Amino acid sequence: MHLIIENWLVIVGLSKEAAAVLSVIFDITVLVVLIFVVNWITRRFLVPAVERTVKRTVNKLDDVLIENLFFRRLSQLLPLIVAYVACDVVFPNLNLAVNLTKRLILILLVLVGLRTIDAFLNSIHEIYRSTEISKGRPVRGYIQALKIFVYSLAGIFIIAIATNKSPLGIITVFGGLTAVLILVFKDTILGFVASIQLVTNDMLRVGDWIEMPKYSADGDVIDISINTIKVRNWDKTIATIPTYTLVSDSFKNWRGMSESGGRRIKRSVFIDMNSIKFCSDAMLERFGKIHLLKDYLNSKKQEIEAFNAEQHADTAVLINGRRQTNVGVFRAYVIAYLKQHPKIHQNMTFLVRQLQPTSQGLPIELYVFSNDQVWANYEGIQADIFDHILASIPEFDLRIYQYPSGYDLLGFTKR
Repeated sequence: MHLIIENWLVIVGLSKEAAAVLSVIFDITVLVVLIFVVNWITRRFLVPAVERTVKRTVNKLDDVLIENLFFRRLSQLLPLIVAYVACDVVFPNLNLAVNLTKRLILILLVLVGLRTIDAFLNSIHEIYRSTEISKGRPVRGYIQALKIFVYSLAGIFIIAIATNKSPLGIITVFGGLTAVLILVFKDTILGFVASIQLVTNDMLRVGDWIEMPKYSADGDVIDISINTIKVRNWDKTIATIPTYTLVSDSFKNWRGMSESGGRRIKRSVFIDMNSIKFCSDAMLERFGKIHLLKDYLNSKKQEIEAFNAEQHADTAVLINGRRQTNVGVFRAYVIAYLKQHPKIHQNMTFLVRQLQPTSQGLPIELYVFSNDQVWANYEGIQADIFDHILASIPEFDLRIYQYPSGYDLLGFTKR
């Protein structure tokens, strides 16, 4: 075709040099038109037919390939393959033009192939994320690592095509630059290794609530990648943490609390030790009117009377034998109150205990678990419990310890 056009142009009166140039331009135009025609036919007829066939399948997972434009990108390979094959026909006897054009087409083939593989990997990731196992085994880091490997290979092939060298030779050159590459991609390498450790040891999942004060992170994990972990804090800010720091530094993961079915309540009230005393008969009679204490007081009374009788204790003196104290009865009341509370988990650790006395008084600590883990509900449950306890303390002739305020000092001066 090239010679026919060139000879015809010479016949119509053009010089041989001008005819040669115009014939080359014509050949290039034919090649470009051929690419556009094949591309139009592919996008207009072939791709829609394939996508309609895929949509008709029972399996909906392959629809993800359509959403990520996999078939459209794949179809772009066909015009380039046709153009590569047509080069020898369009440019006969023009070795330089054929060589340069084929190199350009090969580079385009590598780039289009790279975009196609990228769409395929994105589709695989989305399909995997739709499965139940993905909640405990995120693979985004591995997909990113595979993409980096594919991009690196594509870059090597492009350089090899452009320089007309063997890809193995290019790889050998890069092998000598290993130290430099390790330095440049240090964070990526560390992050990749850390992501493998995190996933393998099940240390972190998307959706976990973690705390890492060093990076101002306190919230839910929303993304795990090779280089970074994204955490949406409770104030809706986003904290970005380098992946490898979750292996090298410590962090708190609240997943165990979420999976246990309970959330810990651990708080103390401080009793003024000056208000602690033995219970008189009048006090015990008054406490006996409290519904939650009836059974406890009766059984305790029988136990103490039996003990004192056995020991021949002279109960005329308060300190002799055993007696109930108002703080002991108070602890029994708190236990009974929590035992019948519908929001307290009865099958987890349940303690109402005294801690070591301090300068602020005697701490009575509640160490129990609520059966509602939702933060707002948990705080409401905890507040309701301590509202009731704080209001109940005076009923046992006890006082809460608190530092004297201006109001307290004002009342003291008036007296």
